[in-house]
Amino acid sequence: MENAKTESDPKFISIEGIARRYPAPGGGSTTIFEDLWLPVQRGEFVCIIGHSGCGKTSVLNILAGLEEPSDGVVVVDGQAISGPSLDRAVIFQGHALLPWKSVIGNVGYAVSSRWRKAGRAEVEERARRFIDLVGLKGNELKRPAELSGGMRQRVGIARALSIEPKILLMDEPFSALDALTRGTLQDEVRRICKSTGQTVVMITHDVDEAIYLADKIVLMTNGPEAMIAEVVENPLPMERARDSIHREENYYAVRNHLVDFLVSRSRTFKAEMPAGYDRRHPPVVRLGRPPEPAPAPANTIPFPVIASARD
Repeated sequence: MENAKTESDPKFISIEGIARRYPAPGGGSTTIFEDLWLPVQRGEFVCIIGHSGCGKTSVLNILAGLEEPSDGVVVVDGQAISGPSLDRAVIFQGHALLPWKSVIGNVGYAVSSRWRKAGRAEVEERARRFIDLVGLKGNELKRPAELSGGMRQRVGIARALSIEPKILLMDEPFSALDALTRGTLQDEVRRICKSTGQTVVMITHDVDEAIYLADKIVLMTNGPEAMIAEVVENPLPMERARDSIHREENYYAVRNHLVDFLVSRSRTFKAEMPAGYDRRHPPVVRLGRPPEPAPAPANTIPFPVIASARD
């Protein structure tokens, strides 16, 4: 996959002024979110966090082409999204596997949808490669009913990756799993995305999951009329280990900042909006390191006091 970051491609995904409105009982409409702007670079892992009702899933569905925005547009690799595409693979909370097909049948079905002229041997070889990638070698002939929940979700991940998408979209893919299985799959996803340079946008309610996986964490205010409050750059090193990440410098600075937002600032942000806030350039928060000058009119908010106080 050619997913390496390049300086000439700063906005691989460009969310430009999107809104989502629904008809309200008795007339009028309810605005879930309004005027969202967000750039995502090629190869970035971005997590979106916010309370239920802020429109996170709607944002993901618009990225997938499953919903149309009420306003605005999303541009991916220079092309405006106009519907679903095999360039954008989605992993939902449920695995959505075909129950009558085996593991290799489910993954092979995705492969043959992407490469319609590929022969049976080529489809099978590619399917086996991605089944092996997610650690399911030896389970190729099992059907979903014979697999555990975590194994089914692995099949879903293999199926999504097998079409070599430009973007991997994930809607809380591990939320229904037990803690041990969830941690194992988080490790697998991080390993795969790091080794392939896959661009990922993921929704989660789990602060620790976001800190472990993401390069950037997008914080959304409460809905209705939700907005992007800020984008937190993850200062932790790329090489992270689950059993020692809590010992990393700035880990608690980041975690406390995210929890504080979800507990209080997500409700009060609109009423206490920072001076100079610009929806087109949501503030970028860099915890635990000196503030970096941002080109106008971008709005950079450093928090060195918070970082030093909580180390």
